[in-house]
Amino acid sequence: MLNKYPLWKSLMVVFILIFGAIYALPNIYGEDPAVQISGKRGLDVTASTLDAVKQQLDGANIGYRSAALENGQILIRFSNYENQQNARDSLVKGLGDEYSVALNLTPATPEWLANIGAVPMKLGLDLSGGVHFLMEVDMKTAMERAQTNMIDTFRAKLREEKIRYKRVSESGTGVEVVLRNIDDLEQAESILKRVDPGYVFVDNEDKLSLKVTMSEQKIKETRENAISQNITIIRNRVNELGVAEPLVQRQGQKHIVVELPGVQDTAKAKEILGATATLSFHMVDQENDLMSAVNGRVPPGSFVVYDQDNRPVLLKKRSILQGEHIVGANSGRDQQTQQPAVYVDLDAAGGDKMSRGTKGNVGKPMATVFIESVATGEKNPDGSLKFDKQLEVISVATIQSRLGRSFQITGQPNPAAAHNLALLLRAGALIAPIAIVEERTVGPSLGAENVQLGLQAILWGFALVLAFMMFYYRKFGVVANLALAANLILIVGVMSLIPGATLTLPGMAGIVLTVGMAVDANVLIFERIREELREGKSVQQSIHHGYDAAFSTIFDANITTLIAAIILFAVGTGPIKGFAVTLSIGIITSMFTSIIGTRAVVNAIWGGKKLDKLSI
Repeated sequence: MLNKYPLWKSLMVVFILIFGAIYALPNIYGEDPAVQISGKRGLDVTASTLDAVKQQLDGANIGYRSAALENGQILIRFSNYENQQNARDSLVKGLGDEYSVALNLTPATPEWLANIGAVPMKLGLDLSGGVHFLMEVDMKTAMERAQTNMIDTFRAKLREEKIRYKRVSESGTGVEVVLRNIDDLEQAESILKRVDPGYVFVDNEDKLSLKVTMSEQKIKETRENAISQNITIIRNRVNELGVAEPLVQRQGQKHIVVELPGVQDTAKAKEILGATATLSFHMVDQENDLMSAVNGRVPPGSFVVYDQDNRPVLLKKRSILQGEHIVGANSGRDQQTQQPAVYVDLDAAGGDKMSRGTKGNVGKPMATVFIESVATGEKNPDGSLKFDKQLEVISVATIQSRLGRSFQITGQPNPAAAHNLALLLRAGALIAPIAIVEERTVGPSLGAENVQLGLQAILWGFALVLAFMMFYYRKFGVVANLALAANLILIVGVMSLIPGATLTLPGMAGIVLTVGMAVDANVLIFERIREELREGKSVQQSIHHGYDAAFSTIFDANITTLIAAIILFAVGTGPIKGFAVTLSIGIITSMFTSIIGTRAVVNAIWGGKKLDKLSI
């Protein structure tokens, strides 16, 4: 029978629409202004802290919806922004410097929806408010680190192959390898060339040394890695501290853009992102005099670093291990002394380095150096920021046995400090220091205004299309309007389901465009049905041929638009991506609602019946 869907197909359409509606539903509940309280430097937030917070808010006559301890943080919800701001000011004074009090926005989704994973769409910075940072990566340090790794690798390879050398040291932007025997030059060059094809080798005239530099391609790769790895580490760091779904993306040659929608406290965000904590392990120099070094006579190959009590320690410059090899870190206590400790796990390469470095130094002291790079605010001649590297010895311990991929370090003053250090190391040590060169805060009121204006644009476009379709196509126009409403619901539902999808102001423009495009398919179908009717075919044949004949045209037009949207998403950034996401989703959902959805409704109302005329 013409124009009759089997039951399973009709049920499928109903199921998809109900499913989309359920997952779009959380968006009508909005978000509550909230205050988030967490401990600084690893300080635990407990139930007693929650009780103290409640007492302080009650004493200040500040009303709140709820206060709960969630995932080691206190989350307090308010009914308006005024109470939120007043609560923050009061809690900052009452809790002191030991706690971080951050403004936030948290979904007001009912519990039954949250239990099935239904959450509202993530709104971009321009709609929800939040903080925006432009961060600059210190490429000079990245290149210096690559050069240091080259030196360490060359030394290890030459020792492994038992080739004697006088020194492997820096030489301008490259590395100079000086051998002890002229006969070893060719063999050494052959071995070192296998380390990395991106190195360029030049034999010096003395036939006893090599000059090794990085090729242009290798330099480019090193810079690219510094950016991409820092982006990954920043994402890990933000997620580790509870600020989920940030926008972290590259901008230009040495900049990273970080946007945290819903976060209104720049101080906490800067604390999270600006930390450049890493570790370096060095042997203590016991052969030279410490006081002579402190007075300025530092022996070659050594340097002076001060510990937490401002006591000097003379260390070997050559590091046993750098922090980029750390893959895990947890805080605890030393089993023998019960002092705070950090348990460190290394990757395979780091384990090999630590094993080689400690093999011949059992019974000797090794220092753990905490390194932090801080932007000075000044600029280098090339316009890049200057960074000041701050070093501090956090522990000096005697190597009891050869170390491997897992070991512990002590010397932290308290468990909170050990916890904080472990957290930063676990989140990752930045490949190169970064500095915030621009910060911007978008207030929630401005974001709400953008949402309101965007919704007005969508509703006006929606209303005008509805009016036109009802006037021009009558009852079939009502069917098209139902499909259009279902399309909007599905767009919102899909956007809410996709992890990481963010609705921005340009994304709302994409939805407005989709509203207009969504009815194109129905216009083509309805006009084809009219043509079939004018040619004298029956109503059922006209409906059947109208949908079938128009399908290929609709499919081709939407596929070409979808390809353009995918290209925009692939090569675009920021606002362009937001526009491309909603446009792509809208194209897919509109094809479903305008072809399959309207066909189901038309079949249910007019299909299989003997009709003499059609309201179209």
